[in-house]
Amino acid sequence: MIIATTWILLMNAIVGYQLLDDGTPLSIGLIVISAAILLIGTGYITLDTGFNWTGEFQSSYQSPNRNIALYVLYQLVPLIFLVAFYVLEAILVLRVLVEVRPMIYLTGAAVLFALGQIFNYLISPYICNGTAGKIDGALFETLFTLLSVLMIWVFWSSITEDDWPTAVQGNYP
Repeated sequence: MIIATTWILLMNAIVGYQLLDDGTPLSIGLIVISAAILLIGTGYITLDTGFNWTGEFQSSYQSPNRNIALYVLYQLVPLIFLVAFYVLEAILVLRVLVEVRPMIYLTGAAVLFALGQIFNYLISPYICNGTAGKIDGALFETLFTLLSVLMIWVFWSSITEDDWPTAVQGNYP
């Protein structure tokens, strides 16, 4: 799911360049089909690693305790997708739209996401040990990731021209 959702995020950045008209069945279909292929492919590698169906992807329970395929798919590829999203959106906002304010929102989203990763990987053992295993850094990582997604929505809302529908004014009994 992580690969597929970060891929969709990256594809949305590419859609902003209007290579294909956005919202058409072709553009949506390409995004959905490519994300489904990534989801199925990484799902297979994950399940094959866990259940050792083919022996191609070794389980981490056996020496040398390394899952290079899962590391690449779970850690590196999403990071590459996120950095590419940031770069593509920065180019779009700064060069095409010639605006600065949306970059504040986009950079805020990147900082919040980075804070979540810091809590998940660096601070988590201290929180877990301090609370006798009741909570760990994943709680805060989830919170900061949610806030990052909200900032991406604010960023997106700030660069689009459409107005959101407003409530109809009327008298209700």
